[in-house]
Amino acid sequence: MKERRVLVVEDERTIAESVAARLRAEGFTVDIAGDGPSAVERFRTGRHDLVILDVMLPGFDGLEVCRRIQADRPVPVLMLTARDDETDLLVGLAVGADDYLTKPFSMRELAARVHVLLRRVDRASTGGPASLRLGDIEISRAERRVVRAGAEVHLTPTEFDLLVHLAGRPRTVLPRERLLAEVWGWADGSGTRTVDSHVKALRRKLGADLIRTVHGVGYALEVPA
Repeated sequence: MKERRVLVVEDERTIAESVAARLRAEGFTVDIAGDGPSAVERFRTGRHDLVILDVMLPGFDGLEVCRRIQADRPVPVLMLTARDDETDLLVGLAVGADDYLTKPFSMRELAARVHVLLRRVDRASTGGPASLRLGDIEISRAERRVVRAGAEVHLTPTEFDLLVHLAGRPRTVLPRERLLAEVWGWADGSGTRTVDSHVKALRRKLGADLIRTVHGVGYALEVPA
C-alpha cells in the first residue's frame, strides 16, 4: 500500500502536534509548517498527498497558501477555520480548498474527513472509463488531467471529481444533495453552497455554458458542440 504523506499547516503548536499525532496513529507520514512561506516551501519539496491548512497564519494567510500550492500541483486541501464565517469558507473553496472544519473539532472527525478526501481521489482515478470526451473537452481519469481545445486546464482535486461525476451523466440533472453525498461524501445534505462554489469555479475555467443550473434542484452538464 502506498505511503500517504500529509502536510499540517497550523501556527498553534499544540493543535499541530495533536493533529499530527492522530494522523500518524492512522498510518500517515506527517510534516508540520507553522507559517505561510514555510508551508509553500515544504509542499514544493515534500510531494504531499493532502494538506490540512489553517486559515489564520503568520507570513501570509491560508487562503494565499492554498492559491500557491494549487497553482504548483493539484492536491486535496482540508481547511481549518476558527469561526463559522460563510464568507471565509466560500473564499477558501473558491481558491481550491476541498473541505473545511470549524474549530474546535474532534480528531476523529478530522481523520474521517482526511480518509474521505483521499478515497475520493483514488475512486475518481480508477473507476469508470480511463478517459472521457465531451465536445472539445478531454478528461483523463488516470492522469487526472483536463484538456479543452488542445490546452490543459488546471483543476483542483474536487473540481476534477465534480466534473467527472457530472460528465458521467451528461444532460442529467443531479440535485445538490446527491452531489454532496456522492462527490464529497457528506450524507446530511448540508453545505450545498459548497457545490455552488465549485460549479462556479468550473464555469470560470471551462466555460459559462458547460453546466446548466436547474433552480431549486441542482446541475446538469451540457455536452459542448
